[in-house]
Amino acid sequence: MTPLAERMRPKSLEEYIGQRHLVGKGAILRNMIESGNISSFILWGPPGVGKTTLAKIIAEQQKRVFFSLSAINSGVKDVRDVIEKAKSQRFFNSPSPILFIDEIHRFSKSQQDSLLGAVEQGIITLIGATTENPSFEVISPLLSRCQVYVLKSLDVDDLQMLLNRVVKEDEDLKKLKFDIKEVGALFRFSGGDARKLLNIIEIIIGTYAGNDSIVITDKIVADRLQENIALYDKNGEQHYDIISAFIKSMRGSDPDATVYWLARMLSGGEDPLFIARRMLILAAEDIGLANPNALLLANACFDAVHKIGMPEARIILSETAVFLAASAKSNSTYMAIETAIAETVASGDLPVPLHLRNAPTKLMKDLGYHKGYKYAHDYENNFAEQDFLPEEIKDRIFYHPSENAREREILARLASLWKKKHKM
Repeated sequence: MTPLAERMRPKSLEEYIGQRHLVGKGAILRNMIESGNISSFILWGPPGVGKTTLAKIIAEQQKRVFFSLSAINSGVKDVRDVIEKAKSQRFFNSPSPILFIDEIHRFSKSQQDSLLGAVEQGIITLIGATTENPSFEVISPLLSRCQVYVLKSLDVDDLQMLLNRVVKEDEDLKKLKFDIKEVGALFRFSGGDARKLLNIIEIIIGTYAGNDSIVITDKIVADRLQENIALYDKNGEQHYDIISAFIKSMRGSDPDATVYWLARMLSGGEDPLFIARRMLILAAEDIGLANPNALLLANACFDAVHKIGMPEARIILSETAVFLAASAKSNSTYMAIETAIAETVASGDLPVPLHLRNAPTKLMKDLGYHKGYKYAHDYENNFAEQDFLPEEIKDRIFYHPSENAREREILARLASLWKKKHKM
């Protein structure tokens, strides 16, 4: 059976709900659509607000050939195939076909590069959809050729309009009797996402199997969704639970669990760049100076994933994740900055010691700025003992090396230099 969200997909701007700032009477995108002069653009907004629907409505209203690709499972070859088809379907002064790319932020640099010529020459009109800031995820040459339109989550009025329409117009739901007593939970769980609202309605109807009378209250909605959390919340609680399991497995030095949770995320369509970002953070927070190469590898992983994209990026993610899981661990630098920040809050803006201040003017020199400062390279071992912290906290220690081979070397050096402060 066709899902409710697909059955209720709007076919025209008159049926389209939300985004009045773009498609309402006299709004910029509506004017462009009605003029027939469509240029390439990118729709940026959260899930379920009508990005794909709007692209299809534009193509239908303009009677244009419509091609659609998903950045999750399409590569450069797919893009080139569409461009060749677009070339073959252009006749005389006919408008260029529309190429819609869902989740365009997941396209690698090379994939985005393959679009440039066709967009610039007008072979295709590109409509991209993204949930991520295109300024960070779309290459500058492509972004400069596209207008960016920001879509917003549906508000309560939009959701109410959608709810009214679905119970009155859907052929299957019209056969049922709805008693909608409360909508607070229904709209709250929807989170401004039209598709999620319709999925929730289907879940609730499913719990009334064989009963034509459907009652909706806040308690019923909450209870039914608690029982069916995995069915409607794939990008919500489960998303955070799995990334948490992934991080904890790496922190706990279990490479097998690490690759399992990595596979779960990739199979579920998680953004590989999101995974790479989280590994960058872990490399600094949980490995740190126990293995400084971890941060370098994680950073190289992020760059490579950004350039290559899926499906090949899975190999790079796996290599990096296993390396991080198997690496020695230390959170000493994380704890050092946390302790130092707490100190700045507790002690306030303590003055910089005079000998550490610059003295570019005579007045500053007369006031004692820079006086007594010892230039480290003038001394044996390039070190001269002196105070670098404010007088009030001059003996505070923020960095405590952890028990691992690399940091034992660091502690030995610090102890040899700062005999009163650091001890083996």
